[in-house]
Amino acid sequence: MPLHTHNFVETYEGLVGYGLDRETDENTVICYLQKFSDDRFMATMTKRMTDEELLELFELINRLLRKHLAESEYHALFLKDDHDH
Repeated sequence: MPLHTHNFVETYEGLVGYGLDRETDENTVICYLQKFSDDRFMATMTKRMTDEELLELFELINRLLRKHLAESEYHALFLKDDHDH
């Protein structure tokens, strides 16, 4: 069974748009990120991004992970490892 899932984007039937309300904003970000991380899309996109854009995206993700997750959550939710940290 795969460790990573992208089911939300496959089943979400609500509005995809930003600025209406917090719930719609959250759902829109989930949809965008799941679409963005699609293997075929990323294979195309990363080849077209500049070195600076790759670094900017990497640093943004890392900054958000450090800000919003405890180390144990980072390992369990993001890395998907079962080790105690």
